[in-house]
Amino acid sequence: MNKEISICVIYGVVAILSLTPLVFGCLWKKLSPWFICLFSAVFVVNVGYFALSVSKTLGEALLANRISYLGSAFLPLSIFMILLGVAKIPYKKALPIVLIAISVIVFLIAASPGYSTVYYKEVSLETINGATMLNKVYGPLHSVYTVFLLGYFTTIIATTIYAFVKKAVADIASSIFLVLATTVNIGVWFFEQISKFHFEFLSISYLITEWFLLALVFALSHSKQQAEQNKNDLPVNVDLKNTDITKEQIEMFVLGLESLTKTEKAIYEAHLKRITTKEILESFNIKENTLKFHNKNIYGKLGVSSKKQLLEISKYI
Repeated sequence: MNKEISICVIYGVVAILSLTPLVFGCLWKKLSPWFICLFSAVFVVNVGYFALSVSKTLGEALLANRISYLGSAFLPLSIFMILLGVAKIPYKKALPIVLIAISVIVFLIAASPGYSTVYYKEVSLETINGATMLNKVYGPLHSVYTVFLLGYFTTIIATTIYAFVKKAVADIASSIFLVLATTVNIGVWFFEQISKFHFEFLSISYLITEWFLLALVFALSHSKQQAEQNKNDLPVNVDLKNTDITKEQIEMFVLGLESLTKTEKAIYEAHLKRITTKEILESFNIKENTLKFHNKNIYGKLGVSSKKQLLEISKYI
């Protein structure tokens, strides 16, 4: 297979592979609709890349370009809404509507070549290494898409920081992954803008993101099932008379233990063994401020306000 054919084949294979998560998402009824939206967006983007690579006329190429932008306009929206779900951050019902409207506007601007010169002043067809590409001269509104991407990137970063500070994140690792996924894809997009490579690396970047997100879905599902199992295993006949502790506090404490990191779990165990602060600092080779930071996270996850309360509730576990 020569180089000319292989580039188009790569686009085709990536498009087919990106269909798998979409099919899986549609079959799994418990999956969030925003995951399905994301998987659909990636599939549409890759179909557009493939269609563009095999286009024979300028009209076909422009149509393929519109298809890829259709997916690209809704991809960051999907990631952002998934992040809100992972972080369990409440939002107004109007938010998705507003964001969808913005995505539609951005898409219409990006899809205007062939009808208007606001996005591309000039556009022509060229073939490089056997794959059809568009030779473009950017118009006055081309920067709209760049601002659109940077806006989402900034918002996703800010949302993750907010969720972490407010301790709203059920799984900080999942949220960090979403930020990294966004960062990598935007980085790849900028690389494509300044590089001389005649290949849409985003097609592969999006595909990798999809598969990692599928792993995230499984991880979240397993975590939820484990939490439900732990809830069913909570003590039901605990005598709380003559104490200020409530059954709800015990439930939150038990469920919070599952979210402790490896280091936090070790420090928690050290507290239960009544190991002194000095001994913990020496054992973990950390500074006092670092220990305070870990303690703050541990207390927040377990729903307690002090080491004393932690030790008191732990007696009922």
